[in-house]
This record gives sequence, structure tokens and C-alpha cells, in this order.
Amino acid sequence: MALPGRLPSKIYPTISGAKARPTPDAPLDAGQCRAYFKVMTVRAIIEVPDERLKTISTPVDAVTDDTRALMDDMVDTMYAANGIGLAAIQVGVSQRIVVMDISPSEEEVADGDASGDDAPSREDRYDLDGLEEEKLRYFVNPEITWVSDEMANYQEGCLSVPGFYDDVERPAQCRVKFLDYHGVEQEIDCDGLLATCIQHELDHLNGIVFLDHLSRLKRQMILKKIRKASRDAEVA
Repeated sequence: MALPGRLPSKIYPTISGAKARPTPDAPLDAGQCRAYFKVMTVRAIIEVPDERLKTISTPVDAVTDDTRALMDDMVDTMYAANGIGLAAIQVGVSQRIVVMDISPSEEEVADGDASGDDAPSREDRYDLDGLEEEKLRYFVNPEITWVSDEMANYQEGCLSVPGFYDDVERPAQCRVKFLDYHGVEQEIDCDGLLATCIQHELDHLNGIVFLDHLSRLKRQMILKKIRKASRDAEVA
């Protein structure tokens, strides 16, 4: 998921040119620790109208070292793109995996405004209170087990639909069951930006992008602009 005016995410210390990721809560063994200090791996993000984005992703049988390596790459890719959420299918991997970090960037904490331009700031559109304590989250085989009757309408964007944003209505709260980075089953209640973002990313796992929530007219207009931009880039 992407947000208008999103500034680079929090800056983490580097070791010999490698980006150090936030460490998951549970202790790591020596084999797992190596993954945190490898050279940053940024994968290509596939974009609409790539047909792979319509894929229904496959459940993960078990959280293995390969699964964790994929999640590490997804985190690097999400941060490099200044996103707040990323599904595995967005990097071309059809597995039910999501990574997410909705915490404010250092600039948002310091200035209270992430835009720096004419884009609406996140403060104008979301309640950011308490998000300073948010952390990097990993969701393997996430499943929404409950949603509220109350609805919320937020402006959304997407790393697979760069440069386009529009309002999407979703349940204001939800409950999500999933496996974490270590394969341990978890269940959390989500509201606000967290609820919006996890529902947006779970849509990706089911072959849905946020454009599918818009009117047919809006969707066709955006797709027309995307195709034109692609043609112009090929000519250039």
C-alpha cells in the first residue's frame, strides 16, 4: 500500500553498507540472525495491468528460512519504494505473505506533516496517534476472522498503481489471524490505518487491487492513463 506524500520510512543503522532491519520480538538463532544484516535486496514491483496481480495466492505450508528470506526482501523493497505495506504477489511471488510498517517516518514525527508538497498529509486523512509505537509486521497466511459493521472511508494508493489515489470504503475494524516471522500463530484486532492497510494487502492475495473498489468509470480512466504512460515510455 502507498500513501500520497509518503516520505522515506524510518532510517535504520547500517553495518558495512548493509541495512539493519528492525529485529522481530522473539529471540533469533544464529542462522536467522544472518538474514538481518545481508546486503539490501530490492525486488521489482509489478504494476497494473500485469495479469499476475489477478492471481489468487497460495497458502504457505510452513515458515522456513526461504520464507523469511523472501519477507526480508519484501521489507527492503517496501522501504525502498516508500510504501507502508507489500504483498508477495507484488514482487511476483504467489504466496500468501504480507509485510507492513505503518509507523510514522522520522519527518512525520518531527514535523507532523509528511507531504512537503500539495498532497494531503497523512495527518489530514488518518489518526496517527499511537502509531509511533507501531512496528514492522509480518503476516503469513493472514485471514480476516471478523469485521465491524462500522465502515471507514480512506484515501488509498498502491505501489502497483503508482501515482494514483482515491477513496475506498472498508470496515473500520477487523480481526486477523496469521503466522508471524517465526511461524507462530497470532491473532490481532486492527482499527484505523492498520485495519485499512491489512484489508488492502489481503485484497492483493485474492487477486484484487484497490482500483477494483472504484466505479467502472474511474477505473477505466486510470487504466487508460496507465496504458498511455506505458506507451509514452516505450517511445522515449
